[in-house]
Formats: sequence, C-alpha cells, structure tokens
Amino acid sequence: MKNISSEKNNHGKMITSLLSAAKLEEIRDRGVLRVGTAGDYQPMSYFDPSTGCHVGFDAELAEDLAGTLGVVIEYVTTSWPGLMEDTLAGKFDLAICGITITDARKDLALMSEGYLENGKTVLCRKEDADRYTSLEEINRSGVRLMENPGGLNEQFVRENLPDLPLMIHNINQEIPGLVASGEADVMITEIMEAGYYAGQDERLAAPLIHEPFTHGQLGILMPKGSEDLLDYVNEFLEKEKMSGRIDELAEEYFFKNMNARLR
Repeated sequence: MKNISSEKNNHGKMITSLLSAAKLEEIRDRGVLRVGTAGDYQPMSYFDPSTGCHVGFDAELAEDLAGTLGVVIEYVTTSWPGLMEDTLAGKFDLAICGITITDARKDLALMSEGYLENGKTVLCRKEDADRYTSLEEINRSGVRLMENPGGLNEQFVRENLPDLPLMIHNINQEIPGLVASGEADVMITEIMEAGYYAGQDERLAAPLIHEPFTHGQLGILMPKGSEDLLDYVNEFLEKEKMSGRIDELAEEYFFKNMNARLR
C-alpha cells in the first residue's frame, strides 16, 4: 500500500527545490543583482550623495559577489524598520548593509554564514570616555542617548538602558556628529561604526571597542525560496575569507580608521 503522506511530502520538497534552484538562473538571466541597503551605515554600506555611489565594506563585498555572477548591481533602498518587510516582499535579491545575524531574522528569512564579527559598544565624546565604562555607568540620570529608529540598536538600548530617555534621530549618519557637538552624550552602535567615526572625528571616542556589550556576526539576508542563492553566497563568503579579501576590506574600512585616533 502506498504511503500517500510520504509521497505528498516528497512531491512538496521537489517543488520547493525546483523553485529555489531558479533564483540564481533568474539573476543571471536578468543580468542584475538587486541589493537592498539602508545606505546610512558607515563604514559598511553608505550612499554618498556627493558621488551618487554606494561605498563601504559591504558595498565592495556586494561588487565582488556580483562579479562572480557576471552581473551588475542595482541598489534598492530600504530602511531598518522596513528591512524584513522589504525582504519578504522580494523587493531585492539580498540585503547586505551591516545586518546582524539573529534567530528572529532566521525564523522569517534566510541568512548567510557570518562574515565579520560585531557587537554593540558605546560612542561618546573623547572627554567623557572614562565615564562610560559599562552599561551601568551609562544607565544614569542625565545621560542623553540618541539612536536611529527600527534597528537592533534601538532594541538593545530599550532592553538594556531602560532608565534613559531615548532620543530618536531618523538620519543615522548624523548621530555621531550630534554626539560630538554635544546634542547627545552617547550612541550605542556596532564596533565597526563606532571605530569608523572615532577614527574620523577627533572629538569622539569608542572606549569599549575591544570589550563590546554583545558578540555576534554580520550576515547577508534574503527571502526564503532563495536556497540556491544562499548556498552560492555561503561558498562565495568562504572563498573571500580564505583569499584574505575579508581581512583586506576590514583593514581598509575599519581597522585603519580605528587605529588612527582611538589612542
């Protein structure tokens, strides 16, 4: 007697496999890799209005990926509050803009293997570096905290710094300058961003950059149904690591700036 349930399951798996195997072919036939990015995150993926180009670690990584596929990039603007919704809606093939791998994101969509270590840390004015040596020291009355809306930075501070009034500023790349000028005291962000801005602006410091509050990895996000693309991306990232390309990009966009002024 045939196992009808088993046949249905196998048939469903075969259909899913066929559908997911079409993603790479679709991209190659189109000749374009659609890359989602918020475009506001130095030094990972930033849209430079003066040149009309996307620059940064992830921008170069995306170019490398597109090159291996033999296609060009079309950037699709998204936002941190709308990142998952846009991913699930298929507005782009994948998103790469400093996205932390989380279980919540993996439940809803596909995420690549990690390609860069990250973690939450503090960005503050240089003269205040000795004041902010722990979450407890930051979570004090009178400290003015500023974040951009909708991302993991906002989520982190709401969970871990509940005693502080949170100032929300929509333009992420403006916040470090507002901290430097005294409009806010602290920004909680990833070590890459904190290191970049501390390296660019001598008024700023990232005192806990080597002791972040969290530890995680960045990954590339894409909708379910793109399993063949996920496999390709993971193989690509492994080759980039083995060739030293990831280390080269990290030196160019992160460590060089960080080491210039942090001490």
